[in-house]
Amino acid sequence: MSEEQSSQAQLPPTDAIELSSLRQFERWFEYPVRVHPHHTDYTGIVWHGTYLTWMEEARVECLRSIGVEFADLVALGCDLPVVELTVRYHRAVELGMAVVVKTRMVDVTGVRINWDYAIVSTDGQQLFVTAKVTLVALDKERGKIMRQLPTNVKDALAKFSALHSN
Repeated sequence: MSEEQSSQAQLPPTDAIELSSLRQFERWFEYPVRVHPHHTDYTGIVWHGTYLTWMEEARVECLRSIGVEFADLVALGCDLPVVELTVRYHRAVELGMAVVVKTRMVDVTGVRINWDYAIVSTDGQQLFVTAKVTLVALDKERGKIMRQLPTNVKDALAKFSALHSN
């Protein structure tokens, strides 16, 4: 291995994750999922892109739980596209399994909304996927990033953040 390659940051091995560290996901919004055939590749393992769909569904349902309907945002001319995404696959999820997609809003900085995700077993003992997603508020009509979040969204996110801060 060249010196340049060895200086790059390395992810820790997935077996370095201890079960006790899974407790950090206890207070997150939960979205249960069962793996159906259309979620998998030909080997019966969940296709990597399926996890992104599940995370988006969980985020939309989390927003709904605090009174922010995505359809209402769209009607207001506001979209929340993903501008940054980091995913870590720890172990495979297989056909027929039930898992829980956990999510939480980490923070809101201007019009950037940062979310964390963990996909875990229903008993909370196995970690399958972790991810971080950043969204921005986009004015659909102009195709430009908004200067600020719509007031109702900002207020709902502030309430949500206050309820779920440690």
